[in-house]
Amino acid sequence: MSNAPLARFAAGDLVAFEALFREFQGPVYGWIMRIVRDRGAAEELTVETFWRAWNARARFDPTRSFGAWARRIASNVALNHLKRRRPVVPLPVNAGVAAGDPAVDAETRAAIERAFGELPPKLRAAATLALIEEEPYDEIAAGLGISVNGVKSRVFRAVRILRKKLDGVRPSRPHSPGVPPGDERGRAGRPTGAGGTPAHHEENYD
Repeated sequence: MSNAPLARFAAGDLVAFEALFREFQGPVYGWIMRIVRDRGAAEELTVETFWRAWNARARFDPTRSFGAWARRIASNVALNHLKRRRPVVPLPVNAGVAAGDPAVDAETRAAIERAFGELPPKLRAAATLALIEEEPYDEIAAGLGISVNGVKSRVFRAVRILRKKLDGVRPSRPHSPGVPPGDERGRAGRPTGAGGTPAHHEENYD
């Protein structure tokens, strides 16, 4: 997209804003849906994202990507939603619970969904995007407005919490979907500090 429509949006042109809404509504909704995993909430939060974008239009740089800017706003809106609610995070049908005893599979899935829902919002968003949605780390970092190492740190901390919460769960196969097994690094790619130990970054995850 050329800078002219973006400049008009930044100047308060409602027609330009409506055009941007039509173009980016789908991607923004999809991103929010990946985080909150609730269609109704994602629809409402998409509207809120564009409302915030319109109110912040004067701070938008027309030389930058509107899509990336809107995604960061959407991430903040989604995180605020997660702070207000502790929803159960529904796992995809093919999330990795192997076929076995249906009762055990259902119990395992429910335990994992509860555990994800109890994570601090920032950790939950990163873990959901990385472990369930399998989004690339660079895209997660851009969307959340943090570094790739920051994403890795949040995912690592989330996995550590999930393992503790799921310690007594006995799934149909050795490890739980979305949670790398104890002897594997998985997609979390544990960020390391000096001496090869996991790097820890002080963050407020609430």
